[in-house]
Amino acid sequence: MTALHTFHIPVLGLSYSIDTPVKVARFGISSVVSIIEDELVEKMRAYHSLKNGLPYIPITTKDEDFRARRITAYLDTLQHIINEQVAKMKNMPFDEGNDLVKYFELLPDQSPVKALYNTMLSTPDVSIKAQLKQELKDAIVPGAIDVNIMSKVDNLGTDANGNPLPVEYSDALSALRGYAKSTLHSSVVLSAGYNPRLYAYAENFKDFFPDNSGHLQKKLILKVSDYRSALIQGKLMAKKGIWVSEFRIESGLNCGGHAFATDGLLLGPILEEFKQKKQELYTELLTLCNSANAAKGNNRLATQPGMRITVQGGIGTAHEDELLRTYYQVDGTGWGSPFLLVPEATNVDNDTLQQLATAVPDDYYLSDASPLGVPFNNFRKSSSEVQRNDRFVAGRPGSPCYKKFLATNTEFTPTPICTASRQYQDLKIDQLKAQALPEEAFQAALSKIIEKDCLCEGLSAAALIKGNIPLSHKLSAVTICPGPNLAYFSGVFSLKEMVDHIYGRTNLLNSVPRPNMFVNELNLYIDYLKKEIEKCADELSKKQQNFFNNFKENLLSGINYYKQILPDLKRESAQYLNTMLNQLTECQATLSNLKFGVLA
Repeated sequence: MTALHTFHIPVLGLSYSIDTPVKVARFGISSVVSIIEDELVEKMRAYHSLKNGLPYIPITTKDEDFRARRITAYLDTLQHIINEQVAKMKNMPFDEGNDLVKYFELLPDQSPVKALYNTMLSTPDVSIKAQLKQELKDAIVPGAIDVNIMSKVDNLGTDANGNPLPVEYSDALSALRGYAKSTLHSSVVLSAGYNPRLYAYAENFKDFFPDNSGHLQKKLILKVSDYRSALIQGKLMAKKGIWVSEFRIESGLNCGGHAFATDGLLLGPILEEFKQKKQELYTELLTLCNSANAAKGNNRLATQPGMRITVQGGIGTAHEDELLRTYYQVDGTGWGSPFLLVPEATNVDNDTLQQLATAVPDDYYLSDASPLGVPFNNFRKSSSEVQRNDRFVAGRPGSPCYKKFLATNTEFTPTPICTASRQYQDLKIDQLKAQALPEEAFQAALSKIIEKDCLCEGLSAAALIKGNIPLSHKLSAVTICPGPNLAYFSGVFSLKEMVDHIYGRTNLLNSVPRPNMFVNELNLYIDYLKKEIEKCADELSKKQQNFFNNFKENLLSGINYYKQILPDLKRESAQYLNTMLNQLTECQATLSNLKFGVLA
């Protein structure tokens, strides 16, 4: 399938995009579903089966391979529903306001299909108009139902007696198996770094290898932070005979959810390297992949298998989107957090939606709330933040831990537990009290313990609340993880309004002064570096000093790069470019004045 839109909707938490394909795929918009939380997946299958009059037989935790089977069944249900939606849409007349007309109105203005639609509208000849209408219906392509697996979420399960299950029943491997056995012809996005057993497990499924015509029934997308990561991971897969169909570059800090900071490498220079080396990357991976498949006796890839480079994280205007697609020659962009304000596209409960719609920039912050130990973009006004504080005040810090996806800590127990759990926090606080620290040091350490939040429940709750679906263990607090870019959007929008904003047909930005996306990311990195330096205020090792120096030099190099490309931002005004230059110069001065402390 050839996408008609130039953007996609990335994965949004566990539940916010869990059924986004049902909402937007019929309009040709691709989106990504998280499939790691099988209990939520099963509840959503029951919900959509009932809503669409489909048979539903529960898959319980007592069933063999229940996790993978739940995922397969849900994805097949999504595919069935979207097939029905598209078939129904193709039988509609071209009447104003219906889904058929909406499909074509949403397309980018430069799309040849959009041009054909406009020609049809202006054609007076009845027979020619009828012919054009049929051509348009034949051109309809639904958006992809892509899925996301966060590689780091890969605990081994246990049987009813507490005995470890075989490795193929781990969280990530079960999710991959569930996707591989589905009827989808789409892509799986592997995110959050390299997981050797997950990557190796992909070799077990023929749909990731070329069929008799050299095409792939299921494709692989790797979310990467820079070119080096893409090359290393791409080669790992190519040597297995698996082609990476897309590298999805994400800003290290200007994104939603977990934030994986680079060592000061900024998005612009990263994209520049991809632009310069894309053909080199393509040629090397294709050679390796074909050699591996030849050695295995597999089919060769099609002559030109295609390798997309896309980018996401912090894009806020049509001009920025266009710059990425023209100057950096990326094949598509990802718009995530702004769609949290679009009820037609995502699952945000009404209370949280209103909080987001009226939020101010300070409401968004980079936290240490994730039990994974990775910085996590958080929202101060969320009900989960209120619940977390209330539990501490009541003398009951931490959360009950039912799902255990993030249970990885063995500091106090032989069986891994989650650092957001009540069990862990009680034990950790008792340990802290026994140290008899000065009050200031005690409070600082205590804050770090109780900041951890239950993401398994919190990131799942919104979809259940919005769908009036029974909550897991009656836990209704919502965790939401928008990127800082959402600070520049206020209100609740229709799907058409947001798509029109992406394509420059309207402007949804609020009145908060918004720097260019590259400057926004730069400021986030400077703030991040300052906080890392503060952690070493008392003593600094040589290794830390080298890290900070390298980080700082990368940022300064990025600033010089941005100054050089300012003339290439041709759609921006002279005032905009002058402001951007001043902001870059201010950042340069801030970095030059940063001190790292004294070596230990």
